[in-house]
Amino acid sequence: MATSFEQMRANVGKLLRGIDRYNPENLATLERYVETQARENAYDLEANLAVLKLYQFNPAYFQTSVTSQILLKALTNLPHTDFTLCKCMIDQTHQEERPIRQILYLGNLLETCHFQAFWASLEENRELIDGITGFEDSVRKYTQVKVWMSKYGWTEGEDGQIFIFNQEESVKPKNIVEKIDFESVSSIMATSQ
Repeated sequence: MATSFEQMRANVGKLLRGIDRYNPENLATLERYVETQARENAYDLEANLAVLKLYQFNPAYFQTSVTSQILLKALTNLPHTDFTLCKCMIDQTHQEERPIRQILYLGNLLETCHFQAFWASLEENRELIDGITGFEDSVRKYTQVKVWMSKYGWTEGEDGQIFIFNQEESVKPKNIVEKIDFESVSSIMATSQ
């Protein structure tokens, strides 16, 4: 199966190189590729953005399910800005549709580090991630803030807020010792008079 995915990736790569990138006749191929990414736990931002751009150019072809898969795959790539890029390419009216609105809410929770609320909301909406292989594992990698906290000395306050360690407080002085002999300085001193 991996071979067929790699072959599909190569074919889509060829489609995206030329003017065919904006040909609505290729939309079905690109949508199948998005579904394959979800199933195979793969990710191709360029192809996903091409699908969203085609939806912008051809609103009649808009598929809520494919757009939802694209957004969920973008969430698996946090902390990169893919989710924001994809969100900005979706028309406001489509952002109000039920599954997309819920995914945007989940994305907002993740981006603002409200992890407990994210997991609770995800548990209530499990059907959103049906068919997205590896979604929870990818999000867990993003949410492992505790690892970063110990690695960089961050602290958690009583109210649950995380204090990012101030680099200025950890500046270590460094003594610089230069060895200059008198002969090399005397020529400079003589020319400056």
